[in-house]
Amino acid sequence: MRPAKKETGAPASNAHERDSKTAATAQGTAGEDRVNLSKAEGRAVRERSVRLLRTLLRPVRVRFAITVALVVLSQTAKVAGPLLIAYGIDSALPALTADGGDWLPLAVTGGGYVLAALAASWLTAAYLTATARLSQAMLLDLRIQVFRHTQRLSMEFHENYTSGRIISRQTSDLEALRELLDSGISSLASGLVFMVLTAVSIFTLDWVTGLLVLGSAVPMFLLSRWYQKRSQAAYRSSRVVSARLIVHFIETMTGIRAVKAFRREEDNAARYEELAEDYRRVTVRSINLNGVFQPGLVLIGNVTVAAVLLVGGFRVLGGALEVGALLALLLATKRFFQPLGQMAMFYNSFQSAQAALEKVSGLLEEVPTVRPPRNPVPLPAARGDIRFTAAEFRYGDGPVVVPSLDLHIPAGQTVAVVGATGAGKSTLAKLMARFYDVTAGSLTLDGVDLRELSSTDLRRAVVMVTQEAFLFSGTVAENIALGRPSATRAEVEAAAGNVGADAFIRALPDGYDTDVNKRGGRVSAGQRQLISFARAFLANPAVLILDEATSSLDIPSERLVQEGLHRLLSSNVSVRSGGPTVGRTALVIAHRLSTVASADRVLVVHEGRIVEDGSPAELLARGGRFAELHGAWQDSLI
Repeated sequence: MRPAKKETGAPASNAHERDSKTAATAQGTAGEDRVNLSKAEGRAVRERSVRLLRTLLRPVRVRFAITVALVVLSQTAKVAGPLLIAYGIDSALPALTADGGDWLPLAVTGGGYVLAALAASWLTAAYLTATARLSQAMLLDLRIQVFRHTQRLSMEFHENYTSGRIISRQTSDLEALRELLDSGISSLASGLVFMVLTAVSIFTLDWVTGLLVLGSAVPMFLLSRWYQKRSQAAYRSSRVVSARLIVHFIETMTGIRAVKAFRREEDNAARYEELAEDYRRVTVRSINLNGVFQPGLVLIGNVTVAAVLLVGGFRVLGGALEVGALLALLLATKRFFQPLGQMAMFYNSFQSAQAALEKVSGLLEEVPTVRPPRNPVPLPAARGDIRFTAAEFRYGDGPVVVPSLDLHIPAGQTVAVVGATGAGKSTLAKLMARFYDVTAGSLTLDGVDLRELSSTDLRRAVVMVTQEAFLFSGTVAENIALGRPSATRAEVEAAAGNVGADAFIRALPDGYDTDVNKRGGRVSAGQRQLISFARAFLANPAVLILDEATSSLDIPSERLVQEGLHRLLSSNVSVRSGGPTVGRTALVIAHRLSTVASADRVLVVHEGRIVEDGSPAELLARGGRFAELHGAWQDSLI
């Protein structure tokens, strides 16, 4: 429950730039589920993925260089074996059997072979260890990047990008990358280096055999290209279907109450079975492709070894090639194709990880539409004076939902906002909390545009309490302390007491140390709301926004929360500069008009416009929209 590390960035220069970034975000989000990309799109995605890899490699480039050196040295030691065998048979043994019997060449060759084998073993262990440490360092960096960036993205992104897809990025996609980085890349790199060095050694022994081996590269290349084109689409499909499967599972488990209430178990099971079948189908397609690719490589290798044996045998009979050289060439050729099976197996991991990297890099390319200012204006002691001046707002490239709005809320005033569903009440709250920025005009707090305030000053001055009243895993005290992490235990308990939550908290099994479990499972909806009020009270904001804080409560819970709400709104906020205390500015959005009774002022919103503005008594006397809403609410109580 620690606060996230603060990030800074530059604001968008104007409304057009913000809109273009919003459109880009929407396009990127929609593109997550696409399988077949155009050539230009595919090239852009690959370049994006390569940039991400470079970013991850930059901090560990020295360790990466050492790992590469270990790979090259280990494969060089392995390649030395056939060359030493050829020298031993063709030169060392004849020297031993000649007159005088020279043991030294054979002893040197045998000792060199043993040393090469020991060096290859030690260097292989060293590069595998180095690769594992390197991959874990890169993955740690990437996990932190994904979490911080996702948390920093604006509400617009989170409202368009389902939580299941975000979880898929952090779990299955990063797991695919882990499998590749832990062993896949080292196997591919060592295999390629080994094949290159082995080919060089074959050319060194006999250029004719070298040409035969080189000729096998043509069918190998054609087979690899065939596999690459088809497997890229297959593994991209696999990542997309996997994400959909995770999304459906998470939504079902998160909304299990609604599932059971509406008896959706069978329908959800049928949908999950359909998605699981899609996942099975694309996985089988990938396996079938590999079932052609890997045996094809083995066939090419066996045919090449047979050709080397046939051509080399005739050349030995003709005296153009030594027996030891032929034996070494056969051994080297066979070893040349040995890494192919392992490389083919890890190529599957590579394709899966490449598709995952595309998704992760796409997420990291998303740009926050609400960004901290480059040169923030300090506001350490906000009073709570809110002013909209010719403010307009639209979601992305959609229609204007808040037309030109001029509104002044003096410091200390409690303003209730009412209206029909979809009228734009919550949009006003989101703008005041700076979940979104106005697309035209300005919105100021104490004369300072919200876009110019630092995140620290803004979050200290403006607090929003929603109807969900989300509680994190942890104790009740820790959840209240989210309002001010530096608060003492006594301050936490005092805040709970001020909103009427102290009694029920102390009645819990462990009092303030009771673990609320996931989503506050040990407390009722009304109690969760009171805890969220205590959290807001402890934060001591100059501006408090209550968005439908009582809409989901029953009558007893609503009364309990209303009492806590009254205490919260009637408390004063201390001006930290040492000046006088002022009343807390409050924006209360409610469907239940019982919440409006204590408001100083009521705003009636219709289609994003404020159509009525006045005290509750004044608006009732006018007989307009507020009076109609109030009458409908009164009728609902009968």
